[in-house]
Amino acid sequence: MKIPLVDLRAQYRAIADEVNPAVSAVLNSASFVLGEEVARFEADFARFCGASHAVGVANGTDAIHLACRALDIGPGDEVIVPANTFIATLIGVRQAGATPVLVDCNEGDFLIDPALIPAAITARTKAIIPVHLYGQCADMGAILPIARAHNLRVIEDAAQAHGAGLGEARAGSMGDIGCFSFYPGKNLGAYGDAGACVTQSAELDRRLRLLRNWGGVKKYHHDVFGINSRLDTLQAAVLLVKLRHLPEWNRSRQRIAGEYSARLAGVKGVVTPSVKPGASHVFHLYVIRVPRRDQVLAHLHSSGIGAGIHYPIPAHLSGAFSDLGHRPGDFPVTERLSGEILSLPIFPELDAPMQDHVLAALRTGLA
Repeated sequence: MKIPLVDLRAQYRAIADEVNPAVSAVLNSASFVLGEEVARFEADFARFCGASHAVGVANGTDAIHLACRALDIGPGDEVIVPANTFIATLIGVRQAGATPVLVDCNEGDFLIDPALIPAAITARTKAIIPVHLYGQCADMGAILPIARAHNLRVIEDAAQAHGAGLGEARAGSMGDIGCFSFYPGKNLGAYGDAGACVTQSAELDRRLRLLRNWGGVKKYHHDVFGINSRLDTLQAAVLLVKLRHLPEWNRSRQRIAGEYSARLAGVKGVVTPSVKPGASHVFHLYVIRVPRRDQVLAHLHSSGIGAGIHYPIPAHLSGAFSDLGHRPGDFPVTERLSGEILSLPIFPELDAPMQDHVLAALRTGLA
């Protein structure tokens, strides 16, 4: 039995009768850039997130870049980000001309440790980017007061947290701007690259719309220096269909994650994901910690199971950010986790026999 980390073919087969007509409608209209489906998706996604506005962009990295630009963050400024994140978080900051300043994560939930944020704040700090990693929101109850006390902006990296929440608040709606990726493998994924920014602010919505479209809203009128980062109409049509299914898909992920955690409880050496009280974790990834991780991963792969590592090389130890001057040991929790974390297959169509096979192979690999 071969089991991928995520099965996009199975998802497509389940919704093909809805997706195909939606794509055909765009092809027939030939309105491929900022067509009506884009505006419809923006309205629906803003409502889903509990935000006032959503602005479709080309990808999640651009969302972070444009969020920084909309908040007047640029050269000479610093932005606090977690060390434990995908490198796109840092790249978006740097694309805006600012410098990412890293903070280590909590060992329990892998998310940015709010207690470490104040020590990273300097006179140049302009914003904090908490990352809602793997599908669980960072501790916004602790982060937002720190930001207010230091007059800092908050940009939520919600690229892995479509529909995640804390209490009644949804990911993306709690800071100044929330940034989403709709990369195909996400809980809400397009059929190519796509992204969005959400905000409660009409002024930030206006700025984001200028910045994503060459700096203007009217053709050949360029009011500010913008970029070309528009959500294309075909992707918006796909996302409109998928958004209707997202709550059900997230519930399936939560059920599957619950089964994993229940059946792995007490298995020697395995640490299952920690979910904070009051949090709604949507399990974009189901990430455990295991001993001899690389050996276990190799065994799973030899058993036909598409497990993965998210992420094997901490951003501060990558060549892309060597100029930050960090060395091994600077962020010990992030570095320790990078050698132990293992992502098991999780997607709404993962059935009981598949999960049985994953768990059996995992136990064998741990023996």
